[in-house]
Parts: sequence; structure tokens; C-alpha cells
Amino acid sequence: MKKQFKVLKQETMYQGFFSLNRYQVQHSLFAGGNSEILTRELFQRGSCVAVLLYDPDADKVVIIEQFRMGPVGQPERHEQAWLLEIVAGAIEDGETAEQVAYREAEEEAGCVVKEMRLINEFYTSPGGISERISLFYGRVNADDVGGIHGLDHEHEDILVSTVSFAEAYAMIEDGRIESAIPIIAIQWLALNKHKLRD
Repeated sequence: MKKQFKVLKQETMYQGFFSLNRYQVQHSLFAGGNSEILTRELFQRGSCVAVLLYDPDADKVVIIEQFRMGPVGQPERHEQAWLLEIVAGAIEDGETAEQVAYREAEEEAGCVVKEMRLINEFYTSPGGISERISLFYGRVNADDVGGIHGLDHEHEDILVSTVSFAEAYAMIEDGRIESAIPIIAIQWLALNKHKLRD
């Protein structure tokens, strides 16, 4: 089977902080031939970066907390609108993913990264969102990490703290961390931290 698709029509439904496009597409089928013409909406998010900031000497993870719009759309979750996450941000024109990782670590957490390593790249929700994440591990010294950070002109209000790896993992197990990206990052750390600490 030759995998191919055609975009027959594309229109912008909304343009704001994000954008929403409607597509008419047709794609090849595994059994042969082509699909019917499908109408699908795509939330345009672009490419982003996330950084797991970790101090292997102290065995501490940098956790940030900030207000997020996702839970606002679920009235029963309003109390959880402040999510525990890791540093993340969008890639702007002319920037590499690694440059953004260093920049966001400093802007959102006040951290100077000593070593940066790409963990993986993945789509967050490919059924309807274009967002692709480059996930990095950043080695930091956790001694002086903490406080309130973020850029005023981006209306960021970010509470930064450090927790032991054991506590970070417990936050996943008991549901305090509900965002997918830090869950993936901390599970990666569970599998790899012995290598980072050697």
C-alpha cells in the first residue's frame, strides 16, 4: 500500500491565541483504494518544547504550578485549574527546539541548565491537534530553585518548587499531576535516573 493523502479544501474557522482550521481530506486505505472525503477540524498549536529539570546529585525534580484553561472547560474540575507541570513553551520563528528549552528553563523556573539532552519527540493529541513536543532532560543544580517566575508581558504566574524524585512519582500515582507531558517525563526519569546519577 502506498500511503498518501490529499487536502481538497482548507479554511480557517478561527484565528486568535490559537487557530482552528477545517479540512476536507481523502487518504489511501489499507485494503486498497481511497477513503471517502472526510471533513475534519484541526487545532493549530505548532511545535513546542518541554523540559524535565532534574538535579541528579540531589535527586530532585523541578515542578511548576500555573493556571491552565483546560480544566475551565470541565466545571467539575475547576478546583484543579492550577496544574502541576514541567517547564514548556512554543518554538518561535528562527529558534531551534534546544534554544527554546534553555530559554524556557530560565524564564519559567529561573534555572540555568548545565546539560541538555533530547528525550523524545511526540504528538500530544494527533486526532485533532497539530502540536508536536520535543521533550528534553535538563540537568540543573536544585539548591537555589524556587519562587515565582514567568514573563509579565506573557501574563505568566508560575510557582516553582523542587521535590524529591520519589515525591514527583507519588504525584503521578495519586493523581496530583494530571498533565500528560510531566507524566511521560517523570516515567522516563524512573527508567533512566540511575544512568544520570552515575
